Amino acid sequence: IPRGVKFTETESESARSEDDTASGEHEVQIEGVRVGLEAVELDDGAAVPKEFANPTDDTFMVEDAVEAIGFGKFQWKLSVLTGLAWMADAMEMMILSILAPQLHCEWRLPSWQVALLTSVVFVGMMSSSTLWGNISDQYGRKTGLKISVLWTLYYGILSAFAPVYSWILVLRGLVGFGIGGVPQSVTLYAEFLPMKARAKCILLIEVFWAIGTVFEVVLAVFVMPSLGWRWLLILSAVPLLLFAVLCFWLPESARYDVLSGNQEKAIATLKRIATENGAPMPLGKLIISRQEDRGKMRDLFTPHFRWTTLLLWFIWFSNAFSYYGLVLLTTELFQAGDVCSISSRKKAVEAKCSLACEYLSEEDYMDLLWTTLSEFPGVLVTLWIIDRLGRKKTMALCFVIFSFCSLLLFICVGRNVLTLLLFIARAFISGGFQAAYVYTPEVYPTATRALGLGTCSGMARVGALITPFIAQVMLESSVYLTLAVYSGCCLLAALASCFLPIETKGRGLQESSHREWGQEMVGRGMHGAGVTRSNSGSQE
Repeated sequence: IPRGVKFTETESESARSEDDTASGEHEVQIEGVRVGLEAVELDDGAAVPKEFANPTDDTFMVEDAVEAIGFGKFQWKLSVLTGLAWMADAMEMMILSILAPQLHCEWRLPSWQVALLTSVVFVGMMSSSTLWGNISDQYGRKTGLKISVLWTLYYGILSAFAPVYSWILVLRGLVGFGIGGVPQSVTLYAEFLPMKARAKCILLIEVFWAIGTVFEVVLAVFVMPSLGWRWLLILSAVPLLLFAVLCFWLPESARYDVLSGNQEKAIATLKRIATENGAPMPLGKLIISRQEDRGKMRDLFTPHFRWTTLLLWFIWFSNAFSYYGLVLLTTELFQAGDVCSISSRKKAVEAKCSLACEYLSEEDYMDLLWTTLSEFPGVLVTLWIIDRLGRKKTMALCFVIFSFCSLLLFICVGRNVLTLLLFIARAFISGGFQAAYVYTPEVYPTATRALGLGTCSGMARVGALITPFIAQVMLESSVYLTLAVYSGCCLLAALASCFLPIETKGRGLQESSHREWGQEMVGRGMHGAGVTRSNSGSQE
């Protein structure tokens, strides 16, 4: 990963420094001469095209600056901070599988009320995902993220003091509403990453999701027997509290600032990153690409993006539908022993009273722990193939392997083979989910990037809402039909991945939706004036 770039030291550069000191201005105009720059060289010797990484004229875009500054200390800090947000999100989701059986026993809740406790969180997330995306595109990524995190933290802690079922139902629904904004941390994160590091970094912060689920289970093992579920809810909010304190360090996205016409703030942010990374800033004047109508739903359905949006919605729906479906099926299949034993076991269960309950045992917690560990190899496999095969083929491959493993469950296999198939299936469906998180911020322009990710996240919650009716209700009547639904859905999602019109591997992030895809990367060697005209909606 490049830490910086080498530039030729010129008289113009020293003149620029003196000018800056004298006038205090951020914008630099080189009078009469074009600054001579050497071809950019990476530390590992791989050359980046000069016209992409750094323009040879006296203007540059945010994309050029991000590429020239490279990956360094600033991005490492941002990785940990974004990871904390993901860890908190994962813990809030994992609480559902621990809280539901506990309240079922403690408050003598019927099954439908227990299920509703889970569903209300997904309803909150589904209803707010698009709203948080809209806020992030209209008012800034940092603003949207701060509000959603503080919202989730407040209602997360408050739900620990819920006196009765109706209160905890409302409060957990409000927690879900806040969690819907957490994926916007990926939007902010992606916009600070150079192209070569983007896929790897977004995938590696997904490791924090797995760490969060494991940490929640370990926390439950120690807290639940002695302190109870209320303390578990309070202690589970600690990563959110850390993030809420540290997120004030976060800068606003320079891409967003440029699009909203705030040129000085964007340059200040880029200079701050360059200083932290110990890398030079590109010379010249930052191009403004102002666009007032940001975060509009209609922009997702322009002729250029309509097909992409619809296919991505189905891909995200299928990802969540299959991922959460497999989590629910795992418990059922483990308890039965194999697929062939489920139908006979169900008949025995029907005779039990709906109020009969069992507290989670230490063995149950260990099962929860082992099933989440499959996400680590999922990240590693996706990390290895995503820059080799490309984003589209990676998603398609993950869906196909999940579908194949689902079909193999039709065979009456033993416990060990069953565990292996479930482990592989979960590794690949989580890998597909992570690939979608890489692709989606890359494919949309800055003006609608947060909204695009938000609507996709909303569709994922629809899938998560529907899946209990398949994995639990349909399973009562036919286990084979249930497996066929998941397998068929993922095969269709694999086809949808192949039909996506844009492959984002090796592409820069698009700035303004006023231009066709990839125009930023075309003709960068043209005259500065030409570039300025094509890139600025309202140049100052």
